[in-house]
Amino acid sequence: MDPSCLVSTAQASGGGVPLPNLQQLHDAIVSARTNIPVECFRLVESMPRRILADLEATGVQPSTRWVYLINWQLLGVAFLGIGLWAWSEKGVLSNISSITDLGGFDPVWLFLVVGGVMFILGFAGCIGALRENSFLLKFFSVFLGIIFFLELTAGVLAFVFKDWIKDQLNFFINNNIRAYRDDIDLQNLIDFTQEYWECCGAFGADDWNLNIYFNCTDSNPSREKCGVPFSCCTKDPAEDVINTQCGYDIRAKAVSEQRTFIYIKGCVPQFEKWLQDNLTVVAGIFIGIALLQIFGICLAQNLVSDIEVVRESCLFT
Repeated sequence: MDPSCLVSTAQASGGGVPLPNLQQLHDAIVSARTNIPVECFRLVESMPRRILADLEATGVQPSTRWVYLINWQLLGVAFLGIGLWAWSEKGVLSNISSITDLGGFDPVWLFLVVGGVMFILGFAGCIGALRENSFLLKFFSVFLGIIFFLELTAGVLAFVFKDWIKDQLNFFINNNIRAYRDDIDLQNLIDFTQEYWECCGAFGADDWNLNIYFNCTDSNPSREKCGVPFSCCTKDPAEDVINTQCGYDIRAKAVSEQRTFIYIKGCVPQFEKWLQDNLTVVAGIFIGIALLQIFGICLAQNLVSDIEVVRESCLFT
């Protein structure tokens, strides 16, 4: 399109921008069709109808793509907010060096990393669509594709190297057992896991010997010596209040007696059993996440393609 047509269109519609974006150009032509030169209007009218349809259907307008992209940002902000609030409650924000003091896994990191990635992707996607920025939209689709590829690779490797994964899970749990009392969030995560899967330790209650408060050594002055956390205890339906001391001295008794009071099975075999029993649900969740990611990749690529086609048609027809 002749640049003079764009200038005439912008001036006729009351605007001062000689090269408006695609949506502004379309609106200006419609509102100023009686005031612009005939040759300009005819040139616009001669554009393929599919291009004009793309301006309306795939331009910068509220639609499914906005719901999708904005939800990425909102979820990212929510995760970041939860993570920062948790760190604030633990005093980490006032003493940043304490981040490295924890020997085990801090669940807050999960919220911060996931929230940060989701916010960055959502921001890039929204700004890319709003400003018709092909680079940001490509960044969104490529980064989402990388995440999808990494998830797929991790799933295949986990299926192929089951024994290695089991060893790593055992190492991860035992490492966090050592740090059980060091962080309240980690403590709550371990307690929830043991209560939900009705397990104790990685492969059994004796794994709690790794913790300085629960080991059975003679030099241990702790009242929790030779015990386990309350989350290892079997639940009595008649009890309304949780007995947090139910695991005291329990491992000093014979194994046959321990069965009456605590869970004997470890969390690794219980997790395997749970995974087998709920394989359909787990697979459905992963497939759903994968489809959402594929939808986002296709949406961004389709929008990039439409923007480039419309832009070329508007500027070079």
